Amino acid sequence: MSRILVLGTGNTHKAQEIAPLLDGLGVSMRAAGEYGPFDPDETGSTLEENAIIKARAALSLSNEWSIADDTGLEVDALDGRPGIYAARYAGPGCSFDDNIRKLLGELQGVPDEKRTARFVCVIAFCRPGREPMTFRAGCAGHILRERRGGQGFGYDPVFLVDGLGKSFAELTLDEKNGVSHRSRAVRLLRAELENLRLQDEAWKRSE
Repeated sequence: MSRILVLGTGNTHKAQEIAPLLDGLGVSMRAAGEYGPFDPDETGSTLEENAIIKARAALSLSNEWSIADDTGLEVDALDGRPGIYAARYAGPGCSFDDNIRKLLGELQGVPDEKRTARFVCVIAFCRPGREPMTFRAGCAGHILRERRGGQGFGYDPVFLVDGLGKSFAELTLDEKNGVSHRSRAVRLLRAELENLRLQDEAWKRSE
């Protein structure tokens, strides 16, 4: 029997990225939607606040250990926009393509050397009766002038990863999980979970 870990997201792409990074840890990942309707209002003003809102909502539904992430895209030439509004940059009900079109339109005429940007991911971890914990990590890059690659989701086709010469959308899942902001944040979470496993006798007996 493994420790249940509930993921507070409606984005299946995120689940596909996170699950392999927790392999071998003795956790069974489940979606918050398995326990009931999951659509919390992300009313926070920071990535940390929004991640905690989603993790707490997942905990409330399941009463199991829960995690959730919130990710922002900070573009220097746009004074840090879209920031925490990356997923809904083009407005309510917008698609990934809508967001990319708006971003590229705002960067029209900006030279390559000034198209610096970074993805930032915060993962919140909530347990019954405990204060939330958060883990933050980033990945630096540049915004391309046009889409490249067919993998990934969101802004991946226009985010050129520094040092690789490829967009996130040109990387395999394994390659992306080696460098991405989300994978780095999950590794910080994993270290905490490994520490808790050492302290949890019931968890250890289940192995």
